Amino acid sequence: MNASYFLGIDIGTQGARVVLIDSAGDIIAEESEGFKLSNESREEQVPMDWWLSCLRSLHRLVASARQVIDVELILAVSVTSTSGTVIPLDADNIPLHHAIMYSDKRSAREGELCRQLALEHNGDGYTGFNSSSGLSKMVWFVNQYPGKAAQIHKWIHATDYIIGMLCGKWAITDFTNVLKSGFDLARNCWPEYLYKKLPLKKSWLPEVQAPGVPVYTIRAGLANALGLPETLVVVAGMTDGCASQVASGAVNPGDWNTTIGTTLVVKGVTRLALKDPEDSLYNHRHPDGYWMPGGASNTGADWVTKDFGNNLEGVMAQAAQLIPTQKIAYPLRQQGERFPFIAPDAVGFEMEGMSDPERFAANMEGVAYIERYAYEKIQKLSGEKIHAIYTAGGASNSDIWLAIRSSVLNLPIYKMKHVTGAFGAAILAASNTKFAGIVEATRALTQIDKEVHPQTGLVAAYNRNYALFLQALQDKGYLKREVHA
Repeated sequence: MNASYFLGIDIGTQGARVVLIDSAGDIIAEESEGFKLSNESREEQVPMDWWLSCLRSLHRLVASARQVIDVELILAVSVTSTSGTVIPLDADNIPLHHAIMYSDKRSAREGELCRQLALEHNGDGYTGFNSSSGLSKMVWFVNQYPGKAAQIHKWIHATDYIIGMLCGKWAITDFTNVLKSGFDLARNCWPEYLYKKLPLKKSWLPEVQAPGVPVYTIRAGLANALGLPETLVVVAGMTDGCASQVASGAVNPGDWNTTIGTTLVVKGVTRLALKDPEDSLYNHRHPDGYWMPGGASNTGADWVTKDFGNNLEGVMAQAAQLIPTQKIAYPLRQQGERFPFIAPDAVGFEMEGMSDPERFAANMEGVAYIERYAYEKIQKLSGEKIHAIYTAGGASNSDIWLAIRSSVLNLPIYKMKHVTGAFGAAILAASNTKFAGIVEATRALTQIDKEVHPQTGLVAAYNRNYALFLQALQDKGYLKREVHA
């Protein structure tokens, strides 16, 4: 069988990244280019700047790849980008305005209106609208720019813009990008309240496909300019969080991914959508029809460099000798928790009198306890067993933290070799062009870098300490009730 290759494109907040992989999941070439950012870049960015950075990166990647492979064997490309970033297009598919970024907080009032209407008219669908939601930004734009609004032909997302530039198809988006734009994933439609209760038009809303569905082939002129085959298939994309979940390997029912960076984010796969009474979880739709619930804590690994940056290696090595501790620490470094429990007044705490190594070890354990509570809550809501945890983020580089987490969770933890959004987009590109879906593609293209299993002695100790941690949260009034799977 001939070799085959797949392109993934990630348009992030600060730059573009492109990656080319083969059918074994090895990276053949990768390139990136940062954006020139201004003080306003968290509110608005210029889509053409994204495209030009992407285009230059693709030129360099193809030139590099040509030295080692036959680029005519590149089969498909897909794209990932930020969730909640939206762009209004005119009838010629030209942006009427800069991209309104997910991090733009100017639509807070509109977000509250969207939330209220969703609760009233589509209460069993997505209702978590706020200033970071695409729907809120659409309503805000119409209110702020009525002249431009009269010229709107379509609203699209950041991912859709790059796909449009690649293949010339502009009115197609995917399940993951439309969640925060108000699409009803259970009924597979745009709810009527969007255009009957809000100042939007039904014709503005794009066609929705499953991620990984082939959209069209690359524009012939672009293929020639880049030196790519004119048969290259452009595949429907995904949000960056979902693409990273795919890259992590968590695509089967019962698989979950924990990414611990500044915050702790969990995403997984269930057969049924989860309904959380606290509304701390949301549900994406899996390309194969399952559900992809997720939630984000305000607790994470931001304390590592803030508290121990001057002596990180030394204190980590000493902390490794102290586990399991019998110390309790909740390393929340801002006020308020949003997942796995809602506690607007929560602040971090720790036992007094600890040395730096004890504090470091107790903080690692505290984050692991939050992770365990999240998964116990998820198992209770879903009634479905969690089989394994896949991991990414800076915390996954620590062997001792992986050992703590595996034993606290009493589950195996897997870290893949490549866990970027661009790599996830490349898997998506392959999912229906070479493989029979995202599960088969992910199995074939991901490579395990680390595999960690629970240690019996640690599991017993951490079961005891976890109960003490929950009690401490209850004593503070942050946790109203226990959740046990």
